[in-house]
Amino acid sequence: MADQAHGAGSGKGHTIEVGAGAEHVRVVRDGQVLAESRRPVLLFETGLPVRYYLPAEDVRTELLTVSDTHTYCPFKGTASYWSLPGGGKDAVWAYPDPKPKVAEIKGMFCFYDVEIVRN
Repeated sequence: MADQAHGAGSGKGHTIEVGAGAEHVRVVRDGQVLAESRRPVLLFETGLPVRYYLPAEDVRTELLTVSDTHTYCPFKGTASYWSLPGGGKDAVWAYPDPKPKVAEIKGMFCFYDVEIVRN
């Protein structure tokens, strides 16, 4: 599933590709597993590292603290943020109502730091 997103001006040539991943992804902080999934959605965006979006059911949301931070991306929409236990302000985000071209990430959580488990 490859989509190309174009905005006015600076968005020309900007691409976003979204697809199902087969990786085993784990998020650990201070020895505590915050998320673990074998069904990530991968988002490839021009100029950024690949991002792993994890289903809410695979994230220990009870350990996250809601943040007041919200950001807007012309290609993905408005993101909401959460902080991690013991710090890590705004280290987790989600798009509750993403743009149609990236609809697959709706309600999924993305962490800045993930571990890919190689079995």
